[in-house]
Amino acid sequence: MSANANELIQTQTIVLDMNATSRQDCLEQLAARMEAGQYVTDRALFLADVEAREQHASTAIGFGVAIPHGKSAGVVKPGLAFARLSRPLDWNALDGQPVSLIILLAIPQAEAGKEHLRVLASISRKLIHESFRNELSEAKTEEDVLRTLESALS
Repeated sequence: MSANANELIQTQTIVLDMNATSRQDCLEQLAARMEAGQYVTDRALFLADVEAREQHASTAIGFGVAIPHGKSAGVVKPGLAFARLSRPLDWNALDGQPVSLIILLAIPQAEAGKEHLRVLASISRKLIHESFRNELSEAKTEEDVLRTLESALS
């Protein structure tokens, strides 16, 4: 997955002020956008793989942020989707806090390996910083989010 930062995410995979009723609802909405963006070809399989990963351990990392991810045969190219929730959701976070920022990472099964760990690490390192989280929380447009996430990945 030697994907360029600008190939990993696009404005159509970004949702500002998503109205999600549950973790599953949020993931389904993001996966649908990833399917529309041609990252995912089998949404049900991808969601099953993401859910299997969630069952292993929560992907809520604290600070009101979750980074669900899945390696799946239902993914054709690496991609990211982002949601900022209108109402925070319980995500079984270790700190017990609900999440309001979600970054969904899709990795093709055939490309699973070090590269997806690099992407996860790059994003996780940035999300530790309050200023970065604030940029995502206060973004006015999808393009603002796109620029912020691309800067974290470059």
